[in-house]
Amino acid sequence: MGTSADTAWISERAHMLGFDLCGIVRARSFPELAQFEEWLGRGYAGEMKYLEDPKRRNPSLLRDELSSVIVCGLNYNTAHPYSVEAAARPREGEPRGWISRYAWGSDYHEVTWEKLNALTDALRERFPQGFHSRVYADTGPVAERVLAKHAGLGWLGKNTLLLNESMGSWFFLGVILSSLDLEPSLGPAEAPPADLCGNCRQCLDACPTEALVEPYVMDARRCISYLTIELRGSIPPEYREAIAWQVYGCDICQDVCPFNREAPKTGNSEFQPRQINSRESLLEPNLVWLAGLNEEQFRAIFRGSAVKRTKWQGIVRNACIALGNAGLSRGNAAHGSAVAVLERLANSRESVIAESAHWALSRIL
Repeated sequence: MGTSADTAWISERAHMLGFDLCGIVRARSFPELAQFEEWLGRGYAGEMKYLEDPKRRNPSLLRDELSSVIVCGLNYNTAHPYSVEAAARPREGEPRGWISRYAWGSDYHEVTWEKLNALTDALRERFPQGFHSRVYADTGPVAERVLAKHAGLGWLGKNTLLLNESMGSWFFLGVILSSLDLEPSLGPAEAPPADLCGNCRQCLDACPTEALVEPYVMDARRCISYLTIELRGSIPPEYREAIAWQVYGCDICQDVCPFNREAPKTGNSEFQPRQINSRESLLEPNLVWLAGLNEEQFRAIFRGSAVKRTKWQGIVRNACIALGNAGLSRGNAAHGSAVAVLERLANSRESVIAESAHWALSRIL
């Protein structure tokens, strides 16, 4: 069995590799995982059928001889304004969209996965007797937030995200599943960090689509992140205005969280906004430019980016909706170029794109 010195060594090595948080928990079922079944039964997962995998509710099914889980957190909070701050600025000229800050730079799956594998290599030196392991960086049927809570990294907030008192919520989670019998970060008599949300309702009140149907419960079908990334069909008309300028994901429930007001900034260059050319970056991209991308351009621009998950059809659909929300009048310099790209897209063979473009045209003509 691993010792407390081993647990401390693992945490220290994780920080040396660039992780900001690290904890260890025994692989077992937790109360939160049992509640997941009820959440699925309400239909709150929408089209995300992969969430029904029973491994998410029973970590012991993830692999044979699983004993311990090492959970690591990686800060991605860059020193740019939050979306609610950026949206409040006076706007002139070209209409702009918002991409969730986690997707501005390199694909976080790859960045986190590489660091987790480096930590696994270090473990093999520390434990030469050998062990089985598997690494997941938001890439498998793992309830990372629940495991992170019971590894001592934070509590599950009213916005359903993992909150850490000093880090806020701007961090990715990744795990190493191991057959090593490691000493958990929390002792037998220690409880996970206390829930410090208190009476605060800022995340619930700020959600434009009321996706947080009650504290700690999200109806993903209403969430802007789901609507702009996971949903493959047309965005339901009742949510289109509320989506506003969001073209990939949504940060609002994190932007308004008090624990993120003073959240530390990362120096990791891989999470800075990707610069596409001299005019465009993934920080507030030009909506006319984004809507006008063809499939080949989309693949080239978003290679190695988390944005590729929404696919070309999704990003163009989202850009159309955002253009319809941009408040463009005929006197605006970008009105003509927006109408031109939307009229072209209204004749697209992709019915979802064509319908979204027609909706946007009806708003700005």
